[in-house]
Amino acid sequence: MSQSEEHDSLDNSPLLRMLDAFLQASVFESGLAEKTLSAYSADLSRYLLHLANNGIDDLNEVMREDVLDHMIALRKDKLSARSVARHLSAIRRFHRFLLDEQYTKKNPTEDFDSPRIIQPLPHVLSTHEIESLLAAPDASTEQGVRDRAILELFYSCGLRISELSNLHVMNVQLKESSMRVQGKGSKTRLIPLGMKAIEKLNAWYMLRAQWKQDDNTVFLSSRGKRMSRSSIWKIVKQAAQTANIRQNVTPHMLRHSFATHLLDNGADLRAVQEMLGHSDIATTQIYTHISRERLSTAHEQFHPRA
Repeated sequence: MSQSEEHDSLDNSPLLRMLDAFLQASVFESGLAEKTLSAYSADLSRYLLHLANNGIDDLNEVMREDVLDHMIALRKDKLSARSVARHLSAIRRFHRFLLDEQYTKKNPTEDFDSPRIIQPLPHVLSTHEIESLLAAPDASTEQGVRDRAILELFYSCGLRISELSNLHVMNVQLKESSMRVQGKGSKTRLIPLGMKAIEKLNAWYMLRAQWKQDDNTVFLSSRGKRMSRSSIWKIVKQAAQTANIRQNVTPHMLRHSFATHLLDNGADLRAVQEMLGHSDIATTQIYTHISRERLSTAHEQFHPRA
């Protein structure tokens, strides 16, 4: 996609207004050279298009995970490490500008070191860590019941955080043990619901019926509103802390764990691709590399001839 096509696809987006404000400030305040400005415009247009395609139209909602996903996507598009580092430089400068000018309240790139953030393989949790995480919320409270259902869907269904946040009640069919999810690019896919997920959702639905309901999404805040991505993110973080998991656990790590554990137990790659909503099977194949690494490690550690 060309720079002009990227820019045009963002027309009428509030993201584009922030980009224009940044570029103007870069000209009039920072005095950037025209060549540098042109590169920033192209790189940031591509970044904002990535955000828009993932349903993000408010830069306050951007999280570290979103920037990381974009960096990984750039590498998958065969960009060199140098080009990815240039992209990251533009993104970091852009978010610093937004924070300094009080357009946003946080900078999701604050602790990034270029270009070491690009991980060759995603991190996953062990099955023991998953069990501890899923049991972390206090099931004796209404919020704990809701939070257990949230964590269960992340892991049992491999959802992205935006997919879980926007999941509509009418798209969850407990009797059919399935749910319809709208993913990237507004593509819809059908995901099976296991017994554990159905059990957790039933427990939450019994309470949800008594909560204030100002939105038709499955998961609601205490005010009856759709839950924000940041509030869902905090639930995952709190559960990881309670479970004493030392890794930096994120919602996307649960998605990675979902895919890896399926393949570890013999699932068909095409089926995993379908459940994850990947348009290209090459994206799903990264999880087979994780499984191979685990096999190699196990062989080295435990086989007498290794």
